[in-house]
Parts: sequence; structure tokens; C-alpha cells
Amino acid sequence: MCLCALPSLYSALVPSELSPRSPKWTLNFVFRCQHCTLCRHFASVCCVFVQINHHSRTRPEVRKMIRVEGLRANSSQFTLEGKPLRVLGGSIHYFRVPRAYWEDRLLKMKACGLNTLTTYVPWNLHEPQRGVFNFEDQLDLEAYLRLAARLGLWVILRPGPYICAEWDLGGLPSWLLRDPQMKLRTTYPGFSEAVKSFFNQLMKKVVPHQYSKGGPIIAVQVENEYGAYAKDEAYMPFIKEALVSRGITELLMTSDNTDGLKLGGVKGALETINFQKLRPNAIKYLDEIQPQKPKLVMEYWSGWFDLWGELHHVFAAEDMLPVVTEILKMDMSINLYMFHGGTNFGFMSGAFAVGIPHPRPMVTNYDYDAPLSEAGDYTTKYHLLRNLFSLYHAQPLPELPSLQERRAYQPVVIQQHLSLWDSLHFTDKPWKSERPVNMENLPVNNNNGQSYGYTLYETTVNSQGTLNSKNNVRDRALVFLDKHFVGVLDYKTQELILPDGKGKRTLSLLVENSGRVNYGKTLDEQRKGLVGDIELNQKVLRDFTIYSLGMKPGFVNRLESSGHWMTVRQRPSFPAFFQARLYVSSSPKDTFIKLPGWGKGVVFVNGKNLGRYWSIGPQQTLYVPGPWLHRGDNQVIVFEEQEADGKIQFSTSPDYGMPVDVQ
Repeated sequence: MCLCALPSLYSALVPSELSPRSPKWTLNFVFRCQHCTLCRHFASVCCVFVQINHHSRTRPEVRKMIRVEGLRANSSQFTLEGKPLRVLGGSIHYFRVPRAYWEDRLLKMKACGLNTLTTYVPWNLHEPQRGVFNFEDQLDLEAYLRLAARLGLWVILRPGPYICAEWDLGGLPSWLLRDPQMKLRTTYPGFSEAVKSFFNQLMKKVVPHQYSKGGPIIAVQVENEYGAYAKDEAYMPFIKEALVSRGITELLMTSDNTDGLKLGGVKGALETINFQKLRPNAIKYLDEIQPQKPKLVMEYWSGWFDLWGELHHVFAAEDMLPVVTEILKMDMSINLYMFHGGTNFGFMSGAFAVGIPHPRPMVTNYDYDAPLSEAGDYTTKYHLLRNLFSLYHAQPLPELPSLQERRAYQPVVIQQHLSLWDSLHFTDKPWKSERPVNMENLPVNNNNGQSYGYTLYETTVNSQGTLNSKNNVRDRALVFLDKHFVGVLDYKTQELILPDGKGKRTLSLLVENSGRVNYGKTLDEQRKGLVGDIELNQKVLRDFTIYSLGMKPGFVNRLESSGHWMTVRQRPSFPAFFQARLYVSSSPKDTFIKLPGWGKGVVFVNGKNLGRYWSIGPQQTLYVPGPWLHRGDNQVIVFEEQEADGKIQFSTSPDYGMPVDVQ
């Protein structure tokens, strides 16, 4: 086998069934390509030795192959170990796919004929509190990189710190916004110092997995689409230096759309382009600014994202395939964004705000109309691409992995409900403040503020009249008087008439963070909750009690064990939590939750936040991964804002709403 297709042969040589309890034996492998002149010249590079000492009871020792020259961009084609390499890539984000399915999705990628995996790194998940880092379980980036190597895939890593990705705040942690002067994606010290601290930890995980050290990472991207932001000329050199000074030695790249190419580059990094429909002028421009350099479409958009209240975007296979075919005919490399989109579990969906008067939140699924669906199904695009990519391989592609079985479980009946008002004592202690305080600046989460979910603001009023939000609600508030629903305040509706009443009454505003904008020039303005004063009859309201309702796993667990749940015979008081049990009699399978008759809210299964649902669509189902279920009783909790049905339904197929072609 030639080096051109040898990301990690050595790991594949160790029998997977071998364990410390295996019989004592000695095994020696020697592999040498007899046909490649490069391999004959660099015999030490192309020889792989796997030696298992028969005296050892420890894990077999694997001697990694010696590597001489990584990915280079010194001619019109990429080279690896001096041999031409065409990048046939696809994006799969480890944080959007249940860890139990990482291998399934990557095997399907390899079977489609791709040789390179690209992934972003979400800073907001890895550093949920300043100085507190998480690289475990679902966020075990190193395990993901090792898996890619074992399966024979190269990796282009896109570590940000900003990633866009239709992800809340483009992956930047919300605690950065506690600083009222914050200037994101610049060399402003409050931002640059936080980046350095994060990279100190992240690069410890990344550097050992570079190609030069025997790992799968052949290239690293410097930031992401900075040409569309471009607020600080010193920023991209700063990010590049932050990577290099912490041990990144592989090829550096930047990634921009057509308009951003002129401003997004940095000296010493290969510029790449993003588009969906062929852009001959942009490709020509790349040739002009980078003569005799390889051309890579870093993001070939295989579909598009969806917004609540709109239609489901699709990009027809018959429109996509001719473009991909032409890209390959032009001797360019390509990365499909997305190859498999997955899901924006929890509150991670971003919001869109380009060219519209106010932000529009994104849906929970990230199916993206990609070649591999949200639940890992093959699509028409997949099969057409597989046929196309097979033409660029000397050997037959691997057989298609089998699909995950799915099940439409019988509907489950709601057994109990608990009013939001009765759940407040399970939250952190409320905070009293003369003025409204935005969620990021609340003294919760070890003084890192609240990041996601809902925030409840309560104060006392003693008159009727006109309530005016002054456009300070971010993003949507349910308004109550003495726990009775009055109406909704959002970007469109900024005034409500409060009804007649006697004496002092409690005014409550349950404000939802619907998702921070992930792209564009308004990142610094993404504080949520009440971001300023509200008025009643033109008089500013004061003296608030504020509850943080981030709905983290600890809160959901406390809720479950509460003895305050009411039976279904008692009429629920909205908003409310509703509890049901899904009994699984055999091995759990993937399924989709359907909620006809429900309004808007969030679903938790066994404590895991599946994401938001909203009857306005387009999305009408939520993906439930089989590995998140278990035999026996499974707890389902639905937080519903205003309208509930008596049951929860299940389906074997998703419903993403009425389709519309991407424009």
C-alpha cells in the first residue's frame, strides 16, 4: 500500500480481539510497498513493525511509522510524503453526533470514498466556565481523532476560536459577554487573553495527534471566515501565532466565502474558498493570489440550515452533483459541508441575522440536507457521490455499513405535571436587583453568568396600562400577571396592554434565549434576557427578583425526584413540566418524538436535552438516539410553555416540514 493511502495502517494491524488475557505469542508484521518508488527510496518510512512481546501482559506496543514530509501546498496539487494527494473531505462534528455513533458515521464517510474528516472545536462546550475545561465523554476530542486514525481518515482540524457552524455565538463562550466592553474576534485583551488560556489547554490535546507525530491531523485552519468580519488587522496574525507557538506544525489554512477572500487571509496560510454554486470568478481570484498552489473548496455546502417559522431547505442531488463533478475535473480538492450534520442538541442552535431586521432562531436538527441524514441514513446524494468518488480510487470502496434499526414506539401517556412556579425552588437561589440584569451577568454558574435556557424576571405592579419592552427583550418573553398569561413580547411585539386589577400584582416575564447569532457583525450584541429597562405607562419598572432557568441536568434530576408532581386529573398551570415513561422491552432503537397538539418547549429523555420544539415548524420531530435509551422505563420530561396534549408520539422517520429549494 502506498503512503498516499496510509493514514494509520499500523493501528489497523493490531487484532481488535487481542487483550491482556490473550495466549502468549509473538507476532511480527513487515509491510513494504513494492511498486512505489518513493516507498523503495524511503524504506524506513514505509516499513511498519508491530511487535508483541510474548512475555507482556500489557497492551500490545505499536511502533508508529516514521514520517518525513506532511501535507504540502508547494505546487498545483497537495502532496503528502512528496506524492500527490487530493483531499476528498467531509465535515462531521463530534459534538453533534452521539459518541456511540461516531464510528458508524465515520465508517459511512469512508465507504463514500472520502479520505479526510474535518471538524470544528466548540469552545463554549469545552470551557463552560472560565478556567474550567471539559474534554470528556461526548467532548473527548482525542478519542475522536484516534478513531479517525484507526479508520484510515486524515483530519483537517478547525479549532476556531470562532467556528460559526450555526452554533450559539459561533462557538464562543457566553461568559465573554460579561465584559461590557468586549470586542469578540479582535485583539482586545479581554478576548485575546481568554483565547490564549483556551488554546493552552486545547493544543495539549491536539499537538500529539499531528501527522508529524504519527497522528491523523494533516492541516489546521486559522480561525474561520474572518474576511466576513474583518474588524482587526492584527487578529489573524495573532491567531496564527497562538497556534504555531503552542506546537502546531502542520499546514495552515484559512477559509472564506467569495466576498471574504480579500480580507480573510494571513501570511503563511493557504487560502481556501466556500460556496455552493460554482464560482468561476472566485476560483480565478484564488489562482491570481496563490499562483501554483492547490485549490480547496473548504466548505462545499451540500444543503442549508433551517429557521423556525420558515420552510425546510433542500438542495437537490441533481443540482449538486454536476458542481462537485466539475470541481474534481478542475483538479481541485473538496470538503463537503456537511457530509453528516447531526443535531443541535440542547440549546446550542444559533440564530441568523444577515439582511433581516431582527435575529431569527435556528431549528434543533442540523440535518442540512446532507448526504448522510441526521440519523445516519444514506440519501440519494450519498449514493451519487459514492459513485463519483469511486472513480478517484484505484481500489473498490468498502461495503456500505448497515443502517441503524429504528422503532416507532407506542405513544406514551402523560402521567404527571408540575407548574413552572412550583419548580422554582429547584433552581439556584434567586437574585434581587433594582434593575433588570442580562443573563450573562447574573451571579450564577460560579460567577460566569447564565449561558442558555430561560430567565424569569418578577416585579410588582399596582396599575393597569401599557407595558413597553423598549426592545430590551432577548429574545422572547411570556408575560404573566399573578401567574395568568397576558401575552408575548419579542422583537416584533414590544407593547402589551395589562388588564384591570386591584392592588399590587406580580408581573412575571419568562424570557427565552432562543439562540445567539452565530454569523455577522453583531456578535458583541448577543447578551440575552432583559438587556435594559422595561416600562409600564412610560414609567421604568424597578426591584426585580430574577430566577436562572438554564435547565441543566442537575435541575432536571432534582425535578424528577420531586414529590410535588400533580396527577393528570388536576388541570395544569402553564408553563409546566410534563412527565411520562417510555418502556423499552428489548434493545433500544433510534426513534423520533412527535408532539402534535403541543406548542413550544424543550424535551428531556433520561436527563439529556434533545432540544427545542415549536409547532410553527418547519421541524416537527426530535431525534432520539437509541444509545440514550435503555431497557425498561425511560423518563421523558417535556417543558411546555402554553399548550399540551395528553400524550407523546413516536415515529421511525423525521418530519422536517415542507421543503423549499435553497436559493
